[in-house]
Amino acid sequence: MAWYRRLVNVLRPGRLWRDIDTEIAFHIAELVDELMDQGLSEREARREALRRFGHREDLRERTRRMDLITWCDSVVGDMRHAMRALVARPGFTLVAVLSLGLGIGANTAIFSLINAVVLRSLPIRHPEELVQLLMGNDGASFTNPLWEQIRDHQDALAGVLAFAERPFDLTNGGIVRQAAGALVSGSYFGVLGVPPATGRLLMNTDDVRGCQGVAVVSHGFWQREYGGEVHAVGTSLSLDGHPFNIVGVVTPGFTGAHVGRSPDVYVPICSASILTTGADILDARSSWFLKVFGRLPPGGSVADVETGLARVARTAFQSTIPQHWTAEGQERYVERTLTTVPAATGLSVIRTQYQDALFALLVIVGVVLLISCANVAQLLLARATSRHQEIAVRLALGSGRGRLARQLLTEGLLLAMLGAIAGTVFARWSSAFVVSLLGRQRGAPVSLDLSLAVQVLLFTVAIATVTGLLFGMAPAWRSTRISPLTAMRGGRGVVGHSQHRVMQGIVVGQLALSLVLVTAAALLVGSFRRLASVDLGFQRDGVLVVDADWSRLELDKDRDVVFTRELLDRMRDVPGVQTASASLVLPLGGSTWNDYVVVDGFTPAPEPDALVWFNGVTDGFLSTMGTQLLAGRDFTPADRDGNVAVALVNETLANRFFGGANPLGRHLRVKSNDDLGPPLEIVGVMEDGKYERPDEVTLSTAYVPLAQTGGWGPSIHLALRTDRPTTAMVPAVTESMRAMNPGIALEFTTLYDLVDASLTRPRLLATLAGFFGVLALLLAVIGLYGTMAYSVATRRNEIGVRIALGAAGPTIVRMLVGEAGVVVVSGVAVGVLLAVAMTRLIAGFLFGVTASDPITLTASAITLATATVFAATLPAWRATRVEPTDALRRE
Repeated sequence: MAWYRRLVNVLRPGRLWRDIDTEIAFHIAELVDELMDQGLSEREARREALRRFGHREDLRERTRRMDLITWCDSVVGDMRHAMRALVARPGFTLVAVLSLGLGIGANTAIFSLINAVVLRSLPIRHPEELVQLLMGNDGASFTNPLWEQIRDHQDALAGVLAFAERPFDLTNGGIVRQAAGALVSGSYFGVLGVPPATGRLLMNTDDVRGCQGVAVVSHGFWQREYGGEVHAVGTSLSLDGHPFNIVGVVTPGFTGAHVGRSPDVYVPICSASILTTGADILDARSSWFLKVFGRLPPGGSVADVETGLARVARTAFQSTIPQHWTAEGQERYVERTLTTVPAATGLSVIRTQYQDALFALLVIVGVVLLISCANVAQLLLARATSRHQEIAVRLALGSGRGRLARQLLTEGLLLAMLGAIAGTVFARWSSAFVVSLLGRQRGAPVSLDLSLAVQVLLFTVAIATVTGLLFGMAPAWRSTRISPLTAMRGGRGVVGHSQHRVMQGIVVGQLALSLVLVTAAALLVGSFRRLASVDLGFQRDGVLVVDADWSRLELDKDRDVVFTRELLDRMRDVPGVQTASASLVLPLGGSTWNDYVVVDGFTPAPEPDALVWFNGVTDGFLSTMGTQLLAGRDFTPADRDGNVAVALVNETLANRFFGGANPLGRHLRVKSNDDLGPPLEIVGVMEDGKYERPDEVTLSTAYVPLAQTGGWGPSIHLALRTDRPTTAMVPAVTESMRAMNPGIALEFTTLYDLVDASLTRPRLLATLAGFFGVLALLLAVIGLYGTMAYSVATRRNEIGVRIALGAAGPTIVRMLVGEAGVVVVSGVAVGVLLAVAMTRLIAGFLFGVTASDPITLTASAITLATATVFAATLPAWRATRVEPTDALRRE
């Protein structure tokens, strides 16, 4: 019967039966006529025809089975029967669904994060046409003069855009209330193909030199700040103390071209001249702050685009040569070229920082899912054993083994789908929890779209289906292999040693995988603990960090110097402040300053050997930070412009450049291109400390007096050491600042929080790996307990006989625990080999410990073995409570 006929018959089941009856009647009539031609009477011919034709009802049923509706009925029947079977055993169902829910949910959660950070395209028109412009191998950031040259002269791309992120202060002084922001070109929204929700978006006419302040706000900001009122368009918004007119609202769902960041306010690039005081960043040829994207023309190829960009590149670079660069540097600059890379998924710092970690976690949760499958497979095997007589009856009544296997697989798939539903709920919570861990960073919080995308939904359904087949196949195959006669008879013949071997093999694999996860978790947790307790070279507790910005006061440079000193003096007079200092760079704060130096008598090998990390600080910085001065003196107020230029260096710098000799009184000079700065006399040596990251190799570091760097204002980092709770100092500091000038913008954090934020990635890995390691250990314990309980239940008669013959309880316990011990030792042995091989995948995330650390591996193996053997002891002890008469009666 053709497939389309079967499909039509689904809609007309009554007509199908009539057609089958008509077909049967026709064939019988043909046979009757043939027999009558051979000389039989009509009565005899009909009797013979019916005999030869066979059982009409059986034939009628077999014909109907060929129809699609019958198959659908059987599938629905299987699902109905499976549902009744699961409801009849709620304890079994709950344990299985929870095990699968955790495994599937963990995989779905991590995959949803990978999808949001790595895989998902931007919510724009034809994202596959988007490319990012690069300067060959020289980076992805552009100056504004270079961007303007590309914008005005390129014709290879259908459109180009540029953008840069920066926070905006919504207040007019006092404690900062930040809004995530972006400087964007006038072509930004048009090239991306993003429509407005209301009003209009930025256009090229908005982005011209000398522009007025206009802004577009995100849909979320519009709802949060203005309640979604249409009249918000046309009102004024204060950004860093400057008024900007809101001209429109972006469509919902668009969060910019930087994944993980969600700008609240978009302003034209030309607005930088309004927001920035001092040197105009729009004309600066060494301020690399813009990212440039383009859209491929319809039918255009990347090769054609790059050929067209090559024609523009030389003119663009020649027109924007940084004048203060050396001749060699300028020559290299002009030789740069423009290339492109696909940008359908946008930019993402989160992607760069966490992509490897997320894929490592995906492997970890994949192992968790395998362990969960092993647990449920054991449950199903044990349950199938109790259903042998039911299966035997079905086989005896004519059910095919394939049909029975399908029924049992349906139960497994139904369990998997229920686990997927529970896992989806778990994934929604856990993925949000992971994002909260990612969001523990200074600056704008991480913003990711974790909605249930089609890719995530398909992934969840696929993984649930594979999972159901994975743990359902073995029980289905084993259950249909049994002899009906043996099953109906019951007793010892029903469950053979092969069934025990299968379950023991599953436990061995489960223990091996669990040991891999327990070891990985121990390594990552241990690594994080070492990193969190590493000697930073400063005392993180008790220091309040104040970012003070008075750029909107528009003071002249000389006044900035006086203002900064007055600000610092005021902070030192605040009650509760023990010491206070100012600096250009905060330890672990995210910003850096490095330069090459020249030291008499030192010849660097490769040039980076002469690279030094600098910081400009005031007197009192070492005592505020709790950094120990090892030799010489600290800075004093006398170290200012006009006096001898001085520097403090750390031990690493002293050893590298002076070979262990006393560096006091020696000099170093900063090399800027071909120019050498004035000699800096080393007046002190301080202890080593961390500069940018807690896990970095100690860098050669030098401090110079802030007064000799020209770095006073219009913003500064203030550090206040206090003996009071740091947050309790905020009101007093704010009041003191307001009394000095209410226009000063203030942002507060603590040195402890800066250190804490620098540990985000290792904390994320340690937290999740620790959770999954404990989960794997728990599943392994449950798995071995279930296997032992099943073994004891199927050997009740044997145990009863042994007790009847005089075997003592301890003897029975030793026998059963000994058998479990063989399984545990086998699983641990296999697990050790797997752990040695697989923990190398996380070697790049470890600090202070190797991936094959024998102590960690040994401790993990002992922990797993102890926990599982203990789990096996309870069923063994319960076996000693068996009454011999009850056991023999069951036999």
